[in-house]
Amino acid sequence: MTPITHNIGILGAGQLGRMLAMAGYPLGQKFGFYGFSKDEPSALLGHMFTHEDETDTLEALIDWAEIVTYESENTDLAVVRRIEAAGVPVYPGPDSLYYSQHRGREKSLFRELDIPTASFEVVDSLEALQRAIKVIGTPSILKTTTEGYDGKGQYRLQSPADAEAAWQAIGEREAILEGFVAFRRELSIIAVRGKDGEMVFYPLVENQHHKGILRLTLAPAEAIDPAIQQAAQDYMRRLMTRLDHVGVLTLELFETDVGLVANEMAPRVHNSGHWTIEGAQTSQFENHIRAITGLPLGSTQPLTSWCAMVNIIGETGHIKDALRLPGVHVHLYDKTERPGRKLGHLNVVAHSAWAREQALAALAPFLPAGG
Repeated sequence: MTPITHNIGILGAGQLGRMLAMAGYPLGQKFGFYGFSKDEPSALLGHMFTHEDETDTLEALIDWAEIVTYESENTDLAVVRRIEAAGVPVYPGPDSLYYSQHRGREKSLFRELDIPTASFEVVDSLEALQRAIKVIGTPSILKTTTEGYDGKGQYRLQSPADAEAAWQAIGEREAILEGFVAFRRELSIIAVRGKDGEMVFYPLVENQHHKGILRLTLAPAEAIDPAIQQAAQDYMRRLMTRLDHVGVLTLELFETDVGLVANEMAPRVHNSGHWTIEGAQTSQFENHIRAITGLPLGSTQPLTSWCAMVNIIGETGHIKDALRLPGVHVHLYDKTERPGRKLGHLNVVAHSAWAREQALAALAPFLPAGG
């Protein structure tokens, strides 16, 4: 009989690794984390292999682990290839990282797979940007091709005269100019693919951002035409098959008057899927662990039609007040307070639209002014 328990190494020791381990321990898994410090959020949930430690090195993690996964699309691809060369499988595989960590490659992949996306041009100089503006037009958005997240590394151009300011704002580095997409709302879909090719899909959710940071997710998104859900799932099937992806994959989308437009993907568990911990039959974290260990995937069915997730940003706030609310679940990441930092999240599981509205009204202090 194939053993169920595995030593799972996680590249990264932040809150995503923490929640992966918390979901994996009931399945009998063991975890080790490769990070920068033994004070990171995951540190107490498994053995820490750190960059600075002379004993607990990457080589030690490779010797210990039977499977490796990661928290971020910015994970060093060379590290992943080094682990695989040592005979330890990494899920999702290097192709998923290769495409998702560079916006130009990612958008080209969408185009190859006939997944609608914004018009775009990759630029590497101010002159190239000025030429791209003539093709893409304005308004448009200039983004760094790598490493940008939570709204960082982006500049919105209102006219061609903004080119020089935009180029300086992003650090005069390789970037992608994207045509502006007129959208009704921002959505995302999370899917999971097992080692045997089995795929499951969570419902589309609606995401609301403030200053580039996700603040509120409503799950499932309301008034979604079944054809739109099916289209999103079809895009995910194309991506996961093309990449031979194993584990969770997230696709951020714009809902427009003519259908869905893909924004970007993440080859990992995602902030917009945190609601699944209490709001779905199987959380995204548990399903990721099931996928990479070869276990059957769990049901993605929501437990109600009125779930929500509120990010806790910058300061912890009045957690005791949140704990008094029915259907509200608190998740803190053991992080020190700092402006713009994700410290935790609150999940709301309600049994009517009215009850969810009441809960979110009570949680308004955790949201930006104006909700």
